Amino acid sequence: MAFFGELFCFSIFAGIAGALLGIGGGIILLPFLTLVAGVNLKYAAGASIVSVVATSSGASAAYLRDKFVNLRLGLLLNVSTVAGAVTGTFLVGVVSVRVLGAVLGLVLLYSAILMLRTSDPVPMDLCPAAEDATLDPADDPWRLHNSYFDTDLKREVHYRVEHAKPALGVLYLVGVISGMLGIGSGAFKVLVMDKLMRLPIKVSTTTSNFMVGLNAAASAGMFFSRGDIHPAIAAPVALGILIGAPIGTRLLRVIPNLLLRRIFFVVLLIGGWQMLWKSWQGAII
Repeated sequence: MAFFGELFCFSIFAGIAGALLGIGGGIILLPFLTLVAGVNLKYAAGASIVSVVATSSGASAAYLRDKFVNLRLGLLLNVSTVAGAVTGTFLVGVVSVRVLGAVLGLVLLYSAILMLRTSDPVPMDLCPAAEDATLDPADDPWRLHNSYFDTDLKREVHYRVEHAKPALGVLYLVGVISGMLGIGSGAFKVLVMDKLMRLPIKVSTTTSNFMVGLNAAASAGMFFSRGDIHPAIAAPVALGILIGAPIGTRLLRVIPNLLLRRIFFVVLLIGGWQMLWKSWQGAII
């Protein structure tokens, strides 16, 4: 019972963080399960995939209603990442995954520094204002430009989606690497949308949350068929996540963009350190 309670309480926190940052909660939950709770890695990975599905399910409906998620963009980018992930599964063994994991860890740490150095959120988050939203349709053939109401700024934020074609190529490569290493790529999705596509940070995290949920849902059946989803572990995780994720969605409506970037900076540090440590230990599959 004590184990159930601890797992349930921590899963609430993971749901809040996952909904805020668009990473599904797995990057937070997996170290807790394996290092603190002593759960077997197989069952921890199964619970982690459940947490990602639960976080996305609990948050995406609210984000879609509030127009934070750029649905058209998320579906378009997801095609590229899924295609890359499928390719990556066939390339396992071609490249040393330990070297690749170490490189990605360094990329995450460097990205964390870039995220921290963004002190003024206005140039990064608020792309051209309302008058720029009425663009020639030829400038937006895929109809990706959009807007949302930011409660913290108390205004409608209009934004443009830049460099969509290069982003498709980058996310394909991200998908390939994710497929080779057997890892999620929520943090990389956010980085591509934030740094390359120049989207507001709230749009980047919520659209990533929607995307990782689709990917995790496709993988969950495989985990279940292998017996990697243990009910005694997955049940408190799912309950906690479903409570935490709606809290995260409410926080995102009012949290300042700069604070959200600072929180994401911490997550990038944790993710980069984990990647480097696993590569050093040879723990990446």
